[in-house]
Amino acid sequence: MSEAAAPAASKVMADFDPVKKPPKRNMFAFACASLASMTSVLLGYDIGVMSGAAIYIQKDWNLSDTKIQFLVGTLNIYSLFGSFAAGRTSDWIGRRYTVVLAGGIFFVGALLMGFATNYAFLMVGRFVAGIGVGYALMIAPVYTAEVSPASCRGFLTSFPEVFINAGILFGYVSNVAFMKLGTNLNWRLMLGVSAIPSVLLALGVLAMPESPRWLVMQGRLADATKVLLRTSDSPQEAQLRLRDIKEAAGIPLECNDDIVVVDKSKRKSGQGVWKELLINPTPAVRRVLIAGIGIHFFQQASGIDAVVLYSPRIFGKAGITSDMNKLRATVAVGFVKTMFILVATFTLDKFGRRPLLLTSVGGMIIALITLATSLTIIDHSHDKVMWAIALCITMVCAYVAAFSIGLGPITWVYSSEVFPLRLRAQGTSIGVAVNRVISGIISSFFLSLSNGITTGGAFFLFAGIAIIAWFFFFTFLPETQGRTLENMDELFEDFRWKDSLHGKKPNDNVNEDSTKKESNGINGKSQIQLEATTNNQ
Repeated sequence: MSEAAAPAASKVMADFDPVKKPPKRNMFAFACASLASMTSVLLGYDIGVMSGAAIYIQKDWNLSDTKIQFLVGTLNIYSLFGSFAAGRTSDWIGRRYTVVLAGGIFFVGALLMGFATNYAFLMVGRFVAGIGVGYALMIAPVYTAEVSPASCRGFLTSFPEVFINAGILFGYVSNVAFMKLGTNLNWRLMLGVSAIPSVLLALGVLAMPESPRWLVMQGRLADATKVLLRTSDSPQEAQLRLRDIKEAAGIPLECNDDIVVVDKSKRKSGQGVWKELLINPTPAVRRVLIAGIGIHFFQQASGIDAVVLYSPRIFGKAGITSDMNKLRATVAVGFVKTMFILVATFTLDKFGRRPLLLTSVGGMIIALITLATSLTIIDHSHDKVMWAIALCITMVCAYVAAFSIGLGPITWVYSSEVFPLRLRAQGTSIGVAVNRVISGIISSFFLSLSNGITTGGAFFLFAGIAIIAWFFFFTFLPETQGRTLENMDELFEDFRWKDSLHGKKPNDNVNEDSTKKESNGINGKSQIQLEATTNNQ
């Protein structure tokens, strides 16, 4: 390459670099991500509203703590069916219509819960709503990651967690709004009112385009190109994204037809995908799978659902006796959680996933240890210890704030972007399934755990798990900020955590290997990138 051409190539490469030169935010991609992620409001609302509705359901039907904790927690187990089915469904009917399906299923579940006449009927409603939640949790971050340009993928892919938090806050507010109605009516309105937004959301999603990656997988290159042009920061980036997606989907790079017949022998069948993920994974895929499962496991195992679902009971253990005061305190928790998730949303693409994640978990550890100590002091005291009660409330707010600035949103961002295209739907569904299993276990057995080892002891346990999580994230999760979705394999092949101790970026080694592959014609990247890399050498 001539020296005269070098500045031009460098300038073109700068257009693709979201870290060094952030482009103006793409409002069309912003709108698509918002619509898709709004389905997460359904899960958030259910989590928030059940914290208060459970109190009145227990009073109305005189239920035991065991039945209440299963009522509250089993929705997360039921959502497994939806998250597993969503991977295949989204590959079959597309990402967009899978979002619509999620809203429709939850609508039916909300109506069943609102009109339940007994405990068994209510559990059926929980089962149906859980399937809808599973669909929404899996598909929203996948769709958002696939339409987002690399420059703001972290910002947009964190939207599902933003709307989960907004839903939790709405659920808490709903508890306060309906609590003064009769015991046989208030909890029904709390649960049934979520049917209204689920219909509106399902209809709104029809206005957004299909995922460009799914369109390419179907051979609809012209349609995919139109979407990419609207969701990319520049026409050059759209062309590069299309080239990478075609390569990942097994379509010849020189093919420019509007519609092509995709060679299915070059694409993994559903059975082949599961085999590549679980039976014969490459070292890079194995690391991706462990990272994707691990971050989902630790997000829930560190106790977030115990705090959010049972915050009224935690405040009761701390010494707050009035139902109104308990529910008002939960509204404060929901407000703090929502405010701090917005902080994370606007800083993910500025500071990166890894620094925020480690800072977040560190803060959670401190809050959990302090909360556990305060609850233990209160439990062993015969008098009201006002400073310990105030510290409990403060630490619950501090815990959800620390969770929201990192572990909460980054779990969905990270797991949706690290899996290769051919494995993304199924790989993400595995992560969501693990997330829901752990959430279901904790929310279904938290009351029993608290009765067995005390509430303070339960939070000491969560603190220990959070410490293990910090070391896992530090040693196993590389930074993914600014990288395209198609070259995550290389990042995980060569990540060495010790490099971060010396200030070396996690993707420095990857860039070196990528350069070698490009010079040998292996990677198939655009000629613009190849020339710029050669010039830099």
